[in-house]
Amino acid sequence: MEDVSFGWTLHTELDIGSLVKLFIGRYRDTVDSMSKWAVRSMDALAAPAARGRRFTGQRKVRLGDVEIGGRLRFDALTRYTQDVSDDDTTDAGLPADPGWVVRSTVVDQVVPAVLGEELRFATFCSGLGRRWAERRLSIVGGAGARYEVATVWVCIDVQSGQPHALTERFIELYGGAADGRRVSARLSNPKLIDQPADNLFWGRWQLRAADYDVYEHVNNAAYWAVVEQWLDPSMSAGPVRARLDYGAGLTPAESVPVARSSGPDGLGLWWLGPSAAVEDGPGDVDPGAEVVASACVTALEPGLYAERHRAE
Repeated sequence: MEDVSFGWTLHTELDIGSLVKLFIGRYRDTVDSMSKWAVRSMDALAAPAARGRRFTGQRKVRLGDVEIGGRLRFDALTRYTQDVSDDDTTDAGLPADPGWVVRSTVVDQVVPAVLGEELRFATFCSGLGRRWAERRLSIVGGAGARYEVATVWVCIDVQSGQPHALTERFIELYGGAADGRRVSARLSNPKLIDQPADNLFWGRWQLRAADYDVYEHVNNAAYWAVVEQWLDPSMSAGPVRARLDYGAGLTPAESVPVARSSGPDGLGLWWLGPSAAVEDGPGDVDPGAEVVASACVTALEPGLYAERHRAE
């Protein structure tokens, strides 16, 4: 019995180790293809403090979490990080109210994970604000995968949905690892209004029932599926920094307008409110358009984490 869904023949008698080697070979050989992408100077995400709470978890990259070439998709990675984060707060005994909503996420994909790879997660608080906190995750794969992730979560009152001050219990649990570091909740992706019209392409993204959570908002991970749709394969296979800024968020609708821009600097995406009137294809920016979320993917600065990872 054979399965040709990956572009080559896979025999069922191959064990998972053999499959991992196939996918690793394919993706580790694509690093040279990153040369066409512009590289900008950037700062590494915060290193873990020497003290404070640190929680660990594990996940295995499964068949439903990879794209056609066997690379772990960004939407699947986001589900992993959300689950490990939830495991941490559950283990810590934090109450459900106040709750938390994601403001922004940065993913530094140093080496992508592949089908069958075992991943180890270490998560800790890397900074505090008045009503928000930054959660860091460092991810190491048994076959060489490396990710560094930072997510800013805003503390909210569950009943009103309004921002809530960090509780004394939260600071007691997580403040030590933050080690006095302050973080901002400001959104920092490039603005749609600043993009040249001749490099913008408009389209609509079809929303599915599976994209919504219990709050009737599009789940954080679902936005990353849009990134996967339009991300150049030669970029997704190499070292990249991907940032997703969540604004007002998407509520139930059949589809939503999405503007995208691509070039040597990478990929930019902007989600608009469902009522925005746009036509598929190239077009100007409507100055009054409400951007409810945005994403930016660029090449990762070479060696950004080399010294830190060697020391681990």
